[in-house]
Amino acid sequence: MLHAARRCARPNSDMTAPSKTPQGAARPKVPRRLLDGVLLLDKPLGLSSNDALIRAKRLFRVKKAGHTGTLDPLATGLLPLCFGEATKFSQDLLDADKTYEATMRLGIRTATGDAESEAIETREVRCDEAAVREAMAKFVGEIVQVPPMYSALKRDGKPLYEYARAGQTVEREGRQVTILALEMIACALPDVMFRVTCSKGTYVRTLAEDIGEALGCGAHLVMLRRTGVGALTLEHAVTLDALTAADEPARDAWLQPVDALLSTFPAVTLNAEAARRFTHGQRLPLNELTLDRTACEAADRVRVYGEEGRLLGVAKAGNGVLAPERLVVSGAA
Repeated sequence: MLHAARRCARPNSDMTAPSKTPQGAARPKVPRRLLDGVLLLDKPLGLSSNDALIRAKRLFRVKKAGHTGTLDPLATGLLPLCFGEATKFSQDLLDADKTYEATMRLGIRTATGDAESEAIETREVRCDEAAVREAMAKFVGEIVQVPPMYSALKRDGKPLYEYARAGQTVEREGRQVTILALEMIACALPDVMFRVTCSKGTYVRTLAEDIGEALGCGAHLVMLRRTGVGALTLEHAVTLDALTAADEPARDAWLQPVDALLSTFPAVTLNAEAARRFTHGQRLPLNELTLDRTACEAADRVRVYGEEGRLLGVAKAGNGVLAPERLVVSGAA
């Protein structure tokens, strides 16, 4: 199913037993590395987010890795992968706004809301480009979406898609999401290509279906490509094919530093003594530090560095203190 990212990164430990050669001897396990950073992957069509993570983890021989929210097999584009200490900050990307380019096909509804299933209803498309633009404009801002049955949201401990596959429909409450921007890129009816920036939890295929209903003809999504996650963009992403063809030093050069996930947070630099106290989990009075107190408290959370420029972690700045929230272990980042 095509939808916005909605899951936290799950560190993926390599617990697989060593495979056997035809002669029965155990093959030596490939040594894993302690590697910290962020890989901006351009996920290909037809591959799940977890499969993409597994392939990248093997290529980099990294011990600990996780993704920052799923892209379904029929979706392509930006999939940030976190290695090592970066997994501590994956939640920040899960909560970030996302940008997609998508194509919806008017006049046809499908069971899943995308091209993964067959048509369940066909209607005549009588609208023109102007009507489509007018309908799309009504979906900008805060809207309520009813999560689709073909989704991983759980009801009584079971994903909704399991009910759907069994031919069951369960009641779902509408959820408020925010469409920050929605613009038409191209219109060749019955296909409409558009760009959307939306809050977490938004289902782009549901957005397409709802626009189709507003036009009186229905619609489903035939293409979805994620181009942005927070401040990260597809511009600096790399494909699995390119990583596979590269040697290890060239692959490592594609890694972004851990603080690439935190670029929207104000930066605070501590002297040696304050840094020592911070890394021991101590709260620091803001009036003892050299920083823009107003900006830090307005942002609520800040990224914290030592004098040598090494990322120490993330802190809450409020109530007159800098309170450590998540720390980066020594030697990481």
